[in-house]
Amino acid sequence: MVLEATMICIDNSEWMRNGDYSPSRFEAQTEAVNLICGAKTQSNPENTVGILTMAGKGVRVLATPTTDLAKILACMHGLDMGGELNLAAGIQVAQLALKHRQNKNQQQRIIVFAGSPVKYDKKVLEMIGKKLKKNSVALDIVNFGAEDDGKPEKLEALLSAVNNNDSSHIVHIPPGPDALSNVLLSTPVFTGDGEGGNGFAAAAAAADGHFDFGVDPNIDPELALALRVSMEEERARQEAAAKRAAEAAAQQEKGEESSSNSQDVTMAESGHPVTAETTEKNTDRMDEEKVVLDQALAISMDIPRSDHSMGDTANEDPELALALQMSMQESAEDSSNQSDVSKVLGDQAFMSSIIASLPGVDPNDPSVKELLASLQGQSESEQKEEEPSKDDK
Repeated sequence: MVLEATMICIDNSEWMRNGDYSPSRFEAQTEAVNLICGAKTQSNPENTVGILTMAGKGVRVLATPTTDLAKILACMHGLDMGGELNLAAGIQVAQLALKHRQNKNQQQRIIVFAGSPVKYDKKVLEMIGKKLKKNSVALDIVNFGAEDDGKPEKLEALLSAVNNNDSSHIVHIPPGPDALSNVLLSTPVFTGDGEGGNGFAAAAAAADGHFDFGVDPNIDPELALALRVSMEEERARQEAAAKRAAEAAAQQEKGEESSSNSQDVTMAESGHPVTAETTEKNTDRMDEEKVVLDQALAISMDIPRSDHSMGDTANEDPELALALQMSMQESAEDSSNQSDVSKVLGDQAFMSSIIASLPGVDPNDPSVKELLASLQGQSESEQKEEEPSKDDK
């Protein structure tokens, strides 16, 4: 890679307001200068670039040779246009700035943008060229604008005087739709002598918009890395979201299948599908069973029923009639047993002998007598209740 210190001379005369180069001469020149500055600094990290203007109130150095690309690009904004181009003074000031460069191992190069008429004679320009050649300073000339027919010959004479082993170049760019930067991409002014390295290729890619994320990693590696990491994180997040959505859909589909299978198993075990008709039949059966249970409960509670209802029940359900008959027999037996107990309790002599035989019990005790009297009264009342029922039979 070539190690160079470069001074770029800008034409900021009144002629730069013309619009024959889109969008104007000055803006087209500014774009080309920015492109060249980026290519120079990228081709070698130790390369330096400086900027000066050649019109207006006089030659003015905007930036001495530096590696800070941001500083170089910033000095291009807000420039005033006016006056005439002073090419000879601009080249001499640029040579002086390169002479005071810090790294003496850097090769010296001046790039001149001439977009307005040149007022100097060929001889003056040839003298300047010889001086540059003596001090090993290379010169690149960008000629654009065609106001003066004699300007190309003057610039060619200047180049012939300074050229040494084809280290200097000149480019004539006629007016047209193509921007200056696009034309310069394929010229030696931009690419150097083929030894520019990757910096020129990177700048060409930037001009064509081929950088990932629109950022040159050579100019701002941290920003390019941050954008790349952010893009990878976003891609990973989208893949994770798609995976979660697929898993959720699979689980939902699996749940629906298991629910359908469980319903099929239930229907298979029952032998027939569960329908509204089956549910209605089950309800009717439960209502019938409830009626039978209510009838049995009423019979067990000794609710009087007529012979006609018994006959109807016997005709409808013989088993139910048999159960009712057995329940009535059990009720009769309970009544007879209860009457026998009442008779025993009513026999006062028998009860007195039993109480006398009990150890520690005094038959003459008033409380014992009172108990026997109450038992006898209860027995008599129960016998009186049974007598009307026997008469009824």
